[in-house]
Amino acid sequence: MEKIIIFDTTLRDGEQAPGASLNHKEKLEVAWALSDLGVDVIEAGFPISSKGDFAAVEQISKTIKSSTICGLARAIRKDIDAAVAATRLARRSRIHVFLATSKIHMQYKLKKAEDEIIRLAQESVSYAKKFCPDIEFSPEDASRTEQGFLFQVIEAVIKAGATTVNIPDTVGYTEPEEYGRLIKAIKENVPNIDKAIISVHCHNDLGLAVANSLAAVKNGARQVECTINGIGERAGNASLEEIVMSIDTRKDIYAGLKTDINKKNIYKASRLVSKLTGFVVAPNKAIVGGNAFRHESGIHQDGVLKERSTYEIIRGEDVGFRVEGMVLGKHSGRHAFNERLIKLGFHLNEEQVNKAFGRFKDLCDKKKDIFDDDLRIIVEDEIRLAKPIWKLNSFEVHSGTKIKPKAEVILVKGSKNISGISSGDGPVDACFKAIDKITGFKVKLEDFRLEAVTSGKDALGQVSLKLKIKDAVISGRGASTDIVEAAVKAYIDAVNKLGSK
Repeated sequence: MEKIIIFDTTLRDGEQAPGASLNHKEKLEVAWALSDLGVDVIEAGFPISSKGDFAAVEQISKTIKSSTICGLARAIRKDIDAAVAATRLARRSRIHVFLATSKIHMQYKLKKAEDEIIRLAQESVSYAKKFCPDIEFSPEDASRTEQGFLFQVIEAVIKAGATTVNIPDTVGYTEPEEYGRLIKAIKENVPNIDKAIISVHCHNDLGLAVANSLAAVKNGARQVECTINGIGERAGNASLEEIVMSIDTRKDIYAGLKTDINKKNIYKASRLVSKLTGFVVAPNKAIVGGNAFRHESGIHQDGVLKERSTYEIIRGEDVGFRVEGMVLGKHSGRHAFNERLIKLGFHLNEEQVNKAFGRFKDLCDKKKDIFDDDLRIIVEDEIRLAKPIWKLNSFEVHSGTKIKPKAEVILVKGSKNISGISSGDGPVDACFKAIDKITGFKVKLEDFRLEAVTSGKDALGQVSLKLKIKDAVISGRGASTDIVEAAVKAYIDAVNKLGSK
């Protein structure tokens, strides 16, 4: 069997989606999930872009040992130096260098001629090769690059030491047959292509990222760059779960090909990324959507009951899609609690476990049955900002059909309690306006979503929201058996992220 390398860029390209910003702890938790998933290469970030990104890549390099850790760099020495420094402690590291090659990018963005682009590409790869044996090069906007020139660039960077050449469909412009022909043409026209792995990186602007990636695989690509849930710039990237399950399900088409992905961890990783980014997975999303394995039609239900394969080509349990029964209760101890978290794929330090266990006990007093999804929410709350600027002390709301809603919120900053009082269109709006009075931020609520985490009258309510301040969009989330409290917690979570920037 020939292996398709899965290169996950959730922590780099995925995080570039507006509002998907992750803090240091959240990035590490996603990296653990990717490691548990069996991802071959984790593109952990763009180290030169910020101190926070550098620190996150460095921490992931120290911690995750089962995957190659990759840092992105422009074809500039200072970028390469930063990527090398951030990944230096990784068991296996990779430096990913990129440089635009299409005429539109060369003319308007880089203002450089073709011969200069080739020189810069060669020099940057040669320089990176001094520090790391595993070098990937991406000719940005390759799908709109003149093919003869693209072949020259690829040949030059392989001569300079690139071990992987990535062919990005940067703006999601191509269609499957066209993209497949491009990969085939590269194999047939680049003399030294056998010395490097062909990789593909497709965007979803026309909804074809997965189809284009699979067309490339059929034509000789042996690495696919993708993200969990397909998140990423603009319309997103190729979806990891769809790529993996297509190859696994259609063995007749992808004969002799495989991935090393642990499929049973797909749903877990999808859920984690969704909760941390605040990007809700659509119910009809392939593989991981809430309706992916549900059958409404009577004909379908009858067929599935008689023989599942009549209407199911993938079993939900194959990707970890299942509903757990009650797992823990108020008499459960810390050890059993931590063991359950490990089984769910969480990796917490002792302080985080203790805090999460305290919240678990508090929840047991409010909720009779504790499910896995309840535990996930508790843990996801604990891996947010280590030292939030603002903490909720209390809130009080007066609301009804014949009175204007009014709220008082008391937040803690340092050792000081600060109160804010405001009216609003409803109890939630009143609380938000009271918080704005306390913090002094002038923000706009861009998005607000409420969902029940589990079933029953005492179910946890999870609020995901997005706040806009100037050009920044920040996500927040909160959970409680009280939906107003969940909304308040989500708002404070977003405000803390604004305050930490």
